[in-house]
Amino acid sequence: MGDTGDRKPSSSVPRQEPTDMPRLALYSMAVCVLALAAAVVSFVQGSWLGIVWVLLAGLSSNMAWYYVKLGRGAYQNR
Repeated sequence: MGDTGDRKPSSSVPRQEPTDMPRLALYSMAVCVLALAAAVVSFVQGSWLGIVWVLLAGLSSNMAWYYVKLGRGAYQNR
């Protein structure tokens, strides 16, 4: 008819612990490093397209910091 709440949760299911750093922060840092490398290569070749790569690096850097701080906040709320 309905769940009465009498059952206890199964202990056979392992609890998944959070990682030290959120995965999205790692991906954002990887994009940041690659964008900086592309900007350097672009500027060395004399192309002004490197400005776009610098802007992408700045955006991904901000995203990485956001996700790192978001992950730290999740640990403090436990």
